[in-house]
Amino acid sequence: MIRRRTLLAAAGGGVLGSALATGTARADATVSVNPSSTYGSWEGWGTSLAWWANVFGARDDFADLFFTTRTTTYNGTALPGLGLNIARYNLGACSWNSVNGESMAASPNIPSFKQIEGYWQDWTSEDPASSSFRWTADATQRAMLVKAAERGATTELFANSPMWWMCLNHNPSGAAGGGNNLQSWNYRRHASHLAAVALYAQQNWGVAFTTVEAFNEPSSSWWTATGTQEGCHIDATVQAAVLPYLRSELDRRGLTATRISASDENTYDLARTTWNSFSATTRGYVDRVNVHGYQGSGGRRDLLYTDVVTTAGKGLWNSETGDGDATGLTLAGNLLYDFRWLHPTAWVYWQVMDPSPGWATITYDAAARWPGAVQTKYYTLAQFTRHIRPGMTILDTGVSYAAAALDRAAQRLVIVAANTSSSAQTLTFDLSSFSSVTGGPGGLVPRWNTVTTGGSDLYTAHSDTYLSGRTVAVPFAAKSVQTLQVDGVSV
Repeated sequence: MIRRRTLLAAAGGGVLGSALATGTARADATVSVNPSSTYGSWEGWGTSLAWWANVFGARDDFADLFFTTRTTTYNGTALPGLGLNIARYNLGACSWNSVNGESMAASPNIPSFKQIEGYWQDWTSEDPASSSFRWTADATQRAMLVKAAERGATTELFANSPMWWMCLNHNPSGAAGGGNNLQSWNYRRHASHLAAVALYAQQNWGVAFTTVEAFNEPSSSWWTATGTQEGCHIDATVQAAVLPYLRSELDRRGLTATRISASDENTYDLARTTWNSFSATTRGYVDRVNVHGYQGSGGRRDLLYTDVVTTAGKGLWNSETGDGDATGLTLAGNLLYDFRWLHPTAWVYWQVMDPSPGWATITYDAAARWPGAVQTKYYTLAQFTRHIRPGMTILDTGVSYAAAALDRAAQRLVIVAANTSSSAQTLTFDLSSFSSVTGGPGGLVPRWNTVTTGGSDLYTAHSDTYLSGRTVAVPFAAKSVQTLQVDGVSV
């Protein structure tokens, strides 16, 4: 991840993009939920662990807040757990040892909490049992990885950069000019490092990585020797050379069920460019396409979905996204846009904790390493993560401001919608395409409301809304996000 200005005006925009950009009013509307048009089974919600877990990974309260739905007390306030079930573990690229007189070249601008210690610290041996590997490294982030897995999270292993000694300039923040920085003779060794960690984690930490991702925003050119984090430019040709090594290194360790994801490009459009540059053989090594959501409400999400899911038959995740809006309204708008056009089966917020109040759900002081305030974004994200749960079927709503998910076994429909405009509106949800809709007692439809402009409604439960036949009308305050739970629903 590197923070870039959110792109609002791009192809594939529309009503939501305009509303996000201008805050203009939107009229009352009726939304028809279509159970015959579906977009797969929801896999879940997640976060990347580094860097926040490199600071707070030993804390059980944060593990409970983020990776369970239990109510947890934080700073004297009872918070609803977000219920994230995906943890992305960042395999570090740093170490501070010297090997045959050579050592890491660190960017002058990278803070210590963003320097993640890797395990393969000495190139003289590839044996994980040798002194070339330091398996006590990265203890704090690793502690949160284990806590997340113990709470039932699916895990993914990814690398922002190869180990420093695999880089041409020994700098894990990037090359001087932002070009390729992975030494050609270390293509296989980068894959070997990932595979060795995946096997060690399974045998020693109780963590079985479901997927491994060898790159992070690899086609972007902002990874330079003076950068503020770990990163490495790896163009599509080099990616294509590394992927078969990754498959073979996993397989020779018996990790044949561990899947490969790629390429974690920064935007939807760049992900299409990279994917379409791959040969059929290269695509065959990729089980799921990961994309980052830093194009905001812009970009051709729809074409990426068509290229990856419809044409290639691959999985698709939004594996990292974030923004500087502390209210969460931008998050909600872009996420709903993903539901409408990208159709991922999982969605991952970059850093649930961050020093920047805009990017964080909970802030922290990076220097003092002390946790801070809960942002409104936390409560906005909870509208989605606590209600659209793994195993639910994602349904079509035909609009970019409402998402719907069906729990067939429980006969429960969940709708999450946002009013991003500056005026109140009423949204009516038409459920006439379902064979039966009863709701709770007396037709009750429980709802949860977050008004992002402040006040008392921060993921607040309400029991004042009822079905009228097979429709339900709900008033939305300006700049608010609501979740509806409709029970007794069958198809």
